[in-house]
Amino acid sequence: MPLLPPSGPARRLALMALAVCVLSVAAAVVAFVQGSFVGIVWILLAGISSNMAWFYLRRAKLQRAGQSG
Repeated sequence: MPLLPPSGPARRLALMALAVCVLSVAAAVVAFVQGSFVGIVWILLAGISSNMAWFYLRRAKLQRAGQSG
């Protein structure tokens, strides 16, 4: 069973949310290394975007299951 669902709008949204999550974690690390507390905002953004990625992956999986049976 593949890790990602077949190509479609939900998969694209999940991949974009995952990219935002990774980039915001990197920005948080840079901010904290520089001594800035703005990294807290980046951590919050990472949390929101990871939840969005999880939601869209689950939604695509449920849609695929609904179409097949």
